[in-house]
Amino acid sequence: MLLRPRPSATTVRRLALASLAVLTLIVVTGAAVRLTASGLGCPTWPRCTDDSFVTQPEMGAHGLIEFGNRLLTFVVGAVVLATTAAAALHRPRRPELLRLGLLLLAGVVAQGVLGGITVLTGLHPLTVAAHFLLSMVLLVGAVALHVRSGEPAGPTRPVVHPAVRGLGRLLVATTAATLVVGTLVTGSGPHSGDPGAERLPLDPTTISQVHADVVFLMLGLTVAMSFVLRATGAPALARRRALVLLGVTLAQGTVGYVQYVTGLPVLLVGAHVLGACLVWIAVLRLQLAFRAVEPAADAAAPAVPLAAPREETAPLARV
Repeated sequence: MLLRPRPSATTVRRLALASLAVLTLIVVTGAAVRLTASGLGCPTWPRCTDDSFVTQPEMGAHGLIEFGNRLLTFVVGAVVLATTAAAALHRPRRPELLRLGLLLLAGVVAQGVLGGITVLTGLHPLTVAAHFLLSMVLLVGAVALHVRSGEPAGPTRPVVHPAVRGLGRLLVATTAATLVVGTLVTGSGPHSGDPGAERLPLDPTTISQVHADVVFLMLGLTVAMSFVLRATGAPALARRRALVLLGVTLAQGTVGYVQYVTGLPVLLVGAHVLGACLVWIAVLRLQLAFRAVEPAADAAAPAVPLAAPREETAPLARV
């Protein structure tokens, strides 16, 4: 009888990290397609032309760029499939990891279909925005899979005060709002992906100011979170992740301001898209630091009180 491979916990975690990496990479390459005006380099879907699934020499660089991004989708699918298979074969079985992997697989398929709709609608800004935002949803699952795969199996319990968790949820919601408004800025701006693509009927200056206002709110909440976590004796992991989020947010804000005042050069816009992914990942990882795996002998332990001494906080698995 053939023996089934039994991936180790380390293998599952490394594959989860690989999934997170490629899901971030394809967001950046998708932005490169748009910034090089190659969004309709392959003007049909699922074929690249009416007669071929691959780009043709007469389509030039735009065809190569768009077709290359389509090929990367298969790489993403393969990595996510490998991650899901490893989660399924790992023993002891971790159903929560398998569920996350299957959700990512479904999301990759949905993203491919939505990408096709984006091409068939001539890069309408609302479908372009939906394509980006679905990628952000996939990053939620990828972050959760990576973090959870580094922890032991078992239920989790909160390790910070309920008020801190509430502030964390507000921070996640504000960050999500920043991403949504950012897609409106993109949809009304100059980098449409194709010279003939439709633009949203919004004033670019006004919507950019709204975006900046939401960013300032997010930055203020991040600063407040850093102070609150320290004041309440929250676990060191949560405090470190809050500082990482603060640093990434400041860097992203700087890039956003510089790209705006310099007329949106494509390299800075691409860096800003990558920064958006990193900020989103950082805020999700911070949220996941507010809970820990329930110790087997302490299943009914309460959450840490607001002013608990440092030594009374529950230990967290290092991620």
